[in-house]
Amino acid sequence: MSADGLNKTIETPEVIKQLETEAYQAAAELLKAAKLQPKELLVVGCSTSEVAGERIGSYSSPQLAEAVFTGIARAAKEHDVYLAAQCCEHLNRALILERAAAEKYGYDFVNVVPQPKAGGSFATAAYRHFTNPVAVEHIRAHAGIDIGDTLIGMHLKDVAVPVRISQKSIGEAHVVCARTRCKFVGGSRAVYDEALL
Repeated sequence: MSADGLNKTIETPEVIKQLETEAYQAAAELLKAAKLQPKELLVVGCSTSEVAGERIGSYSSPQLAEAVFTGIARAAKEHDVYLAAQCCEHLNRALILERAAAEKYGYDFVNVVPQPKAGGSFATAAYRHFTNPVAVEHIRAHAGIDIGDTLIGMHLKDVAVPVRISQKSIGEAHVVCARTRCKFVGGSRAVYDEALL
């Protein structure tokens, strides 16, 4: 155990590389299935405690967060989508994203800088790596990845659709993915645009 009470044996170079690969594969698979357009929003909530096999909120790990963030950010960049990192409940699940994304979607900024134990390690990694990070309270993302049951649903557009991917976990954390679609309006005689499904 280290001075902060955390077991560092899981943070080996091999584990870090594996987590980065798993995170990249999960994000790339979701983004392909969700068919996001350039500059749309991908929200990610990540509990590094759950990634490490611990109870959510009990093992905030900047090293594990860096690995997961790196993999997901690479996939987001390849698909030219904006990444939003959900903070933990201590910051009321605020989000960290690039200023350009917040301005594009008209989101008001709030003043907070996430920390590993007050915002979460994943959001802290995003804040450190984004070119011009800002915090906002709410977004309406087009797709999302929930790593470790962090409850990202509040930040998705109204009609979320589960997306089953082959990467069922990142580390020990359960992974759930979703995309969103337009609402259907009309009744039994309505005709829908298949491209928007």
